[in-house]
Amino acid sequence: MDTKIGSLDACKPACNDVGCLPNGHVSVIQDSAPPITTCEATLGRHLARRLVQVGVTDVFSVPGDFNLTLLDHLIAESELNVIGCCNELNAGYAADGYARSRGVGACVVTFTVGGLSVLNAIAGAYSENLPLICIVGGPNSNDYGTNRILHHTIGLPDFSQELRCFQNLTCHQAVVNNLEDAHEQIDTAISTCLKESKPVYISISCNLSGIPHPTFSREPVPFSLSPRLSNKMGLEAAVEAAAEFLNKAVKPVLVGGPKLRVANAGEAFVELANACGYAFAVMPSAKGLVPEHHPHFIGTYWGAVSTAFCAEIVESADAYLFAGPIFNDYSSVGYSLLLKKDKAIILQPDRVIIGNGPAFGCVLMKDFLRELAKRIKHNHTSFENYDRIFVPDGKPVRGEPKEPLRVNILFEHVQKMLSGQTAAIADTGDSWFNCQKLKLPKGCGYEFQMQYGSIGWSVGATLGYAQAVPEKRVIACIGDGSFQMTAQEVSTMLRQGQKTIIFLINNGGYTIEVEIHDGPYNVIKNWNYTAFVDAIHNGEGKCWTTKVFCEEELIEAIETATGPKKDSLCFIEVIVHKDDTSKELLEWGSRVSAANSRPPNPQ
Repeated sequence: MDTKIGSLDACKPACNDVGCLPNGHVSVIQDSAPPITTCEATLGRHLARRLVQVGVTDVFSVPGDFNLTLLDHLIAESELNVIGCCNELNAGYAADGYARSRGVGACVVTFTVGGLSVLNAIAGAYSENLPLICIVGGPNSNDYGTNRILHHTIGLPDFSQELRCFQNLTCHQAVVNNLEDAHEQIDTAISTCLKESKPVYISISCNLSGIPHPTFSREPVPFSLSPRLSNKMGLEAAVEAAAEFLNKAVKPVLVGGPKLRVANAGEAFVELANACGYAFAVMPSAKGLVPEHHPHFIGTYWGAVSTAFCAEIVESADAYLFAGPIFNDYSSVGYSLLLKKDKAIILQPDRVIIGNGPAFGCVLMKDFLRELAKRIKHNHTSFENYDRIFVPDGKPVRGEPKEPLRVNILFEHVQKMLSGQTAAIADTGDSWFNCQKLKLPKGCGYEFQMQYGSIGWSVGATLGYAQAVPEKRVIACIGDGSFQMTAQEVSTMLRQGQKTIIFLINNGGYTIEVEIHDGPYNVIKNWNYTAFVDAIHNGEGKCWTTKVFCEEELIEAIETATGPKKDSLCFIEVIVHKDDTSKELLEWGSRVSAANSRPPNPQ
């Protein structure tokens, strides 16, 4: 393998459309926005109205003494719902899940103890190119530069530790400690978040939120973010070179990558797929970004653990176009992809690289895909080859009545639950691999966090995603190890009246870690998970729990969850054997283990 293909993902993600807002610089607009009352002309109300304007109607928060006044003003905004979470990490995960559906999310925490706690979730959102506004209640403006030591700090008179931590994990930072600049600082931060499709950090001094100021005396004028444009000459040259490259190939293929999201290029990718007739696949972290009901969709390309017959078609192609890929150790299955750089067109959100030949900058992905669709020759050879070798999935072998439940049986039933009115969320672990095999119906959502891979992400993310799309029923597949890290947020789901179905897969430990490198540290204390959720429920809200040990009980549980309890949060604990894993995890784990254990290069 030419491993250099793993390093082609070096260019910075483009600033592309997020939340239906085109990117670019903020335009200055002279408009006659109506004045507002003096009591509402405050920094806190301005921030609240800005959040609502950009599409955030739910903010995930944890109160602390530095953000309490700010929370009062956010709550006062009638169109904004402030949701209290159990801890800051989960609030950040919830904002991540919300951003995946709404296009932008927000969380509010307190200074340092809250900011450093939420940091791990912000890092995950940064890795996945999600616009997330992290708002921190900061010290009193009078305390800056006084050499005083404050609580919630590490005991130094310098208050910048939190800011420095956020500088590497956000695309913009604003420390608002005076009212004169506050309007500009907040607007710049939020517009930068939308343009860059990355998290931003806004710290607001605790004594400023409720003070009226003339700059907040009118309703904020909606952002007008002028669209980024492709270089026309570069676009034409890139399309011409790519068309020539692909049109001379015998059996080319398309592969969609995770940066289709940040480039807002999913529809353009489908336009190209329609025009060219190629077989097309997605990388694992792009699942759900393109329609799987398309007639030429062949599954997930994930090297040795790809969907059946998918890797054979992709790796035997004489040309492949990767749209927005990320080639890391996980997505490349320990750097074992059988791809050649000279056969590849690598398309990033604002750049095109063709084989070992030319590269073209300032070319937006969606523009390139749409123009290429007009110049490409129809060629269905790769799909015909796939159709020729394809064998339909076999059904899992049925056991005896009341036989212990197997994971493949579980996911056969999960598949039947999916529709355009549902969304599936998979946590880090074997659910990655089992959920990749699900066939998503039209309109069915799907999310998981592959680049950052933070175990426990899914509980908070499920809260946020379900809050963003209340018309869908979210089905979350979570391992017991993941659940133990962030389980408290089931409490917030109940407070919000969510009707999620959680399959808690109890196999006694960190199964994904076991398959990479086993040891006693991968075994966890078993909980009575249904009793735990019942205790959280405590008779408040709608909640139903059950344990299942066999297929018959699973069928009954699903019938109850989708029938009499369809308006309740349903928690189904599935008891499976500790060694019951997907074959894909076994293969992937051994390859990632080999990559992790490579000896040092000779010096």
